[in-house]
Amino acid sequence: MDFASELQVLVARAEGGIDRLLPAASEPSARLHAAMRYSMQAGGKRLRPVLVLAASGLFGDRRADPLAAAVAVECVHTYSLVHDDLPCMDDDDLRRGRPTAHRAFDEATALLAGDALLTRAFAILAESYGADPGLAAALVRELADAAGSRRLIAGQMEDLLAEGRGGADPQALRFIHENKTAAMVEASLVMGGLCGGAPAGAAAGLRDAGRQLGLAFQIIDDLLDATSDTATLGKTAGKDARAGKATVVSVHGIDAARAMARELSQGAVSSLKGLPGDTGFLCSLAQSLLSRTH
Repeated sequence: MDFASELQVLVARAEGGIDRLLPAASEPSARLHAAMRYSMQAGGKRLRPVLVLAASGLFGDRRADPLAAAVAVECVHTYSLVHDDLPCMDDDDLRRGRPTAHRAFDEATALLAGDALLTRAFAILAESYGADPGLAAALVRELADAAGSRRLIAGQMEDLLAEGRGGADPQALRFIHENKTAAMVEASLVMGGLCGGAPAGAAAGLRDAGRQLGLAFQIIDDLLDATSDTATLGKTAGKDARAGKATVVSVHGIDAARAMARELSQGAVSSLKGLPGDTGFLCSLAQSLLSRTH
């Protein structure tokens, strides 16, 4: 199977899992559950669940089906986007080419939908992997660490504090990107490895690949915000500069940012190639992100 076909298969699998593992939109409270589904079913690249699914297949006899872990990761990622778009945060009107949750519903509903997606993620892990308590605990620990106050939320906090300061510190910017973006990419690969029964030594390779891939992904995001348009991105273009955000483009410039993205992508591929199994799909995915348009 070629890369594009395999990607399509994995995305479709993730979409099916999302539909199956989220509460029905008609279930009380219907407005809340409709908002959760609206946010989760808005499409997007599904990078993180695809990474979970692909990483689990590297290690021969799979320990457990990774689909529930993939959906849990996407629940946390989507909650973070819903909250990131709120007026008190980035105040954005578009996400994945359509109105953000607080525009489609209202601010309070969006806030609660994000809260519900976050808690649903851990319920999915507990319900789906309860027969293997060691695996369930490891998955919960990995996702909680990536999404907590030292990583995802810390990165978001520092990102907000850096707005409008000007002359951002490259080290501070690295902290933001390693935690706001790369933490969840790392967790996706590691959680896939856990479901696949990866040996202890492989987790370090997965984590290193995820860190570099996440940083490259964020740099491309910064470049697209500076060089693309709203229709292509599916979200408001040029918003980083208008908000005075610290980005790789604002700190290092466009040419240097492109070079950094290439170097990080190559580093991710090198780490992936050191893992067992057929890493061809994951390597192709890492390389494809350099040319993405949204």
